[in-house]
Amino acid sequence: MSREFHKIAVIGRHDDARVAEPMAALVEHLTKNGVEVFAAEEMSLDIPVSRVGEASLADNAELIISVGGDGTMLRAGRLASGKNVPLLGINRGRLGFLADVTPDAMLASIDHVLDGNYTSESRLQLHATLTASDGTESVGIALNDIVLQRSETGRMVDFETRVGEHYVNTHSGDGLIVATPTGSTAYALSCGGPILEPQLDAIAIVPVCPHTLTDRPIVIPSDEAVEVHLLDRDDTQAAITVDGRAIGHIRPGDRLRICAAKNRVTLIHPPGYDFYGILRSKLFWGRDSRKRDPQDKNR
Repeated sequence: MSREFHKIAVIGRHDDARVAEPMAALVEHLTKNGVEVFAAEEMSLDIPVSRVGEASLADNAELIISVGGDGTMLRAGRLASGKNVPLLGINRGRLGFLADVTPDAMLASIDHVLDGNYTSESRLQLHATLTASDGTESVGIALNDIVLQRSETGRMVDFETRVGEHYVNTHSGDGLIVATPTGSTAYALSCGGPILEPQLDAIAIVPVCPHTLTDRPIVIPSDEAVEVHLLDRDDTQAAITVDGRAIGHIRPGDRLRICAAKNRVTLIHPPGYDFYGILRSKLFWGRDSRKRDPQDKNR
């Protein structure tokens, strides 16, 4: 039988027993199906794979399988960005909005994917450019979000936002999240932001603990750019992170510009994938909170 993928890379936190066991089973199953499997040279797990540098995984594979949580999927996304290599996630984390295949369904799901029985979707990424007052630049690509967060405990940060040519607001608070639809179920959700359907070409702008309660999240088209400037206050600065990785600090006179990235990331899903089903499962939607376990006397 002709297979859809002949070269597959696997990544995951191999030092975690919850990841190492299913990863070893996955590699064995793929190998038995005639797939050449690649893994990073840095991976110490003793599995029969071809070794390459992690940065080269996407150059050698037709598919990357991430075993772990959404953090591992974000790492896989950075490797695949611009390489036209799709991702599949096996969930061994906690929530798993991105990594949606359960370990129990792993081998059956892999067989479906190898047979070409899957769906794919293209996910928006964001490009951040932090330009210092002296002209130096730091850049980053995010599948989830770009975050401005205060650098000093106990002190709010004051900043101004613009969308395209339009002034939006002057904010005081702990910071700001600019999220993709993928990232709308991450940090932005915990700050009261909206959940965006993954296929929307939209960006959520979510204030973090705003001083003014009327400072609410907004959603804009993905073809609009967001600009952020810090107000000139004594000794004020904020850190900028891209999918949790710091790219620098912003100070008065600097500029943070966020826009849609040129490259997108492709996720694939085996049969039965349902975004709303994942929301119900992870967020406990559709359950009657009045029905309690009679053995749970503490509730």
